[in-house]
Amino acid sequence: MESKILMESGTNELEVLEFTIAGNSYGINVAKIREIINYQPVTPIPNSHPSIEGIFMPRDTMITAVDLANCLQLGEMKAGGLFIITNFNKLDVAFHVENVIGIHRVSWTQIMKPEATLSSANEGISTGIVNINGKLIVILDFEKIVSDINPETSIKMTEIEQLGDRKRNDIPIVLAEDSALLNKLVRDALNKAGYTNVLSCVDGQEAWDVINDAQKKGMLDETCKLVITDIEMPRMDGLRLLKLIKDDNKLQHLPVVIFSSLINEEMRRKGESLGADAQLSKPEIGNLVMEVDALVNR
Repeated sequence: MESKILMESGTNELEVLEFTIAGNSYGINVAKIREIINYQPVTPIPNSHPSIEGIFMPRDTMITAVDLANCLQLGEMKAGGLFIITNFNKLDVAFHVENVIGIHRVSWTQIMKPEATLSSANEGISTGIVNINGKLIVILDFEKIVSDINPETSIKMTEIEQLGDRKRNDIPIVLAEDSALLNKLVRDALNKAGYTNVLSCVDGQEAWDVINDAQKKGMLDETCKLVITDIEMPRMDGLRLLKLIKDDNKLQHLPVVIFSSLINEEMRRKGESLGADAQLSKPEIGNLVMEVDALVNR
């Protein structure tokens, strides 16, 4: 219950579940987790991706089981251990892990971006690293893992093409998205939809600095008339960015759209309580453009 209060108040904190694979510590945002259950046998799927162990049906819901060790190139998981069942992008996926260590409450300011030497922006499957009592925990990019297994779960430019011919619109939009790949995909999709004046920011802190600085210089209208933000981002998350904008009398008129894999019933309620103008789940890029259309025309 306390974590819900943290998220609703936009305090820029999150809870990270630490688990192990091949003796190494990794992390996942607790907001993505539906439940954790003991391992149970799965039914293999012929000709499936090498990282897919199979399917099983707890409580009459079919769930795909993913071998996380295989995804991390650390061999293959053996029978036993635990399934972390997640829900994001409207998908239920079980990730097979060895053991769960515990939950750590941290600030997004403590999350360090992986160095470029560790992984390229488009290839890496880590969103950040956090130091907990001298131990480095690698927070994995579960959306990237799932989209690598099944590209159909990622953003599809065909959704923009289905919108037909569109006029050019140079309204200034600030986009906050820490994934370099998704940042480019969203920006390209907006450009294709006619929105050609998009300023990309790597996280909520950079977006806030841009917006706040523009307001102080009297150049807000030229810099930002609409904000699109992810939720999970190092330094400052999207809910904190939303709160800062909506709590500022000079900025609260700015429409803020949350575009995140974490959108579910509970998260939607949190976004509404902080004043979000629209909330969409990745990878619904076509719906994102239509929401932007509506807010711009409003």
